[in-house]
Amino acid sequence: MLLLATLAMAGCGYGYSGGNAGGYRPSIGIAGPTPYQTPGAPFPERTRNPNRVAMLLPLTGGYADLGQAMLRAAQLALPEGETPVLDVRDTGGTPGGAANAARDAIAGGAGLILGPLTSAETAAVAPVARDAGVAVLAFTNDPSQGQPGVWTLGVTPGQQVRRLMMAAQAQGKGHAAAMLPDSDLGHIMGDALRQSAIALGLPAPDIRLHASGMPAINSAVRDLSDYGNRRGPIDAQMRAARARGTPEGRRAAQGLAKSHIAPPPFDTLLLAETGEPLTEIAAVLPYYDIDPGAVQILGPAQWSAPSSGSGNLPGAWYAAPDPATRSAMDQEYSGKFGGHPPAIADLAFDAASVARVLGAQGGFSIAALTQRGGFAGVDGWFVLLPDGEVRRGLAVFRIERGGPTMVEPAPASGAGT
Repeated sequence: MLLLATLAMAGCGYGYSGGNAGGYRPSIGIAGPTPYQTPGAPFPERTRNPNRVAMLLPLTGGYADLGQAMLRAAQLALPEGETPVLDVRDTGGTPGGAANAARDAIAGGAGLILGPLTSAETAAVAPVARDAGVAVLAFTNDPSQGQPGVWTLGVTPGQQVRRLMMAAQAQGKGHAAAMLPDSDLGHIMGDALRQSAIALGLPAPDIRLHASGMPAINSAVRDLSDYGNRRGPIDAQMRAARARGTPEGRRAAQGLAKSHIAPPPFDTLLLAETGEPLTEIAAVLPYYDIDPGAVQILGPAQWSAPSSGSGNLPGAWYAAPDPATRSAMDQEYSGKFGGHPPAIADLAFDAASVARVLGAQGGFSIAALTQRGGFAGVDGWFVLLPDGEVRRGLAVFRIERGGPTMVEPAPASGAGT
């Protein structure tokens, strides 16, 4: 996931639909200019050219189709003949190609770098850009690549988990647990849940990692839900009643079988699986009396796709951009180029929009990029923090038989991210 993290998110989509969004302009909204104070080692402040920005994309190689679509989206926001000039460079989809493209663009006077696409390319570009004092808005969603002067614009698991926990807390919930695959994604989501709980002042979550297969899933759910202690006393009473060997004992045992079982020791449960593993989990949860009426199930944005298996968990939540915010860009793209842009093209559009607005305001300083109110992009508000973290304003959706329904809108400003 981390090698080509953003590509995985683009492949699943977010359930975007058509429709018309009024008041659309091919630019980006910004809030007031108040900057954060940069912690730790500052990014080297050097003179940056506000009239030229680099766009690093894989225009050849295995991801050329994505690169071309992203370039077209960027050109909607920053058309030819506008300022700043968009200096497009081909990375070939490789770290070496990306580093060389960054050097050439910087030598050509670029004051800001938009891209590259993948985590590995971003790692190669970051030291080149830092040495030159040029900031980077990369398109991967690997948060480990974020650092002062380098921001990753892809929607991350951490952003989704944070938004979901904020929504759960607003509903009076906050005793979180997680059952996650023992994989890179599982570890990332587990870490995000811990960090979110700390940030929101919630109890420390109980996180269990599991291997693949029904036996491992079954064992993990039973253990996590404390089913033995919840059900054990009732089972003991049933055995004692049956042991009497009388009709009264049998009737007592039958009545005990219908006894209410205490809820599990959590009121929110974070999952990460899709496909067959998610179907297996959905089958096991009711067996261990994890009632969706008492426990809010949370999951990744991939659950927007019917093929994810999320339909087996009606009432579950996921966090993702609001489709309505990008519908006008989608329409303009299809009208000019034909077809619909992939979800990842939104990142190129937003990055070019940031460059256009800040270039007109005088340049790409760290203070301008990290202004406290952030930016209103086609996927909602996002805020760039001085340490390289990106906060995103996502909507929360509920899985229903007829399709997802929004239960909480995306924040109306960067302050809600």
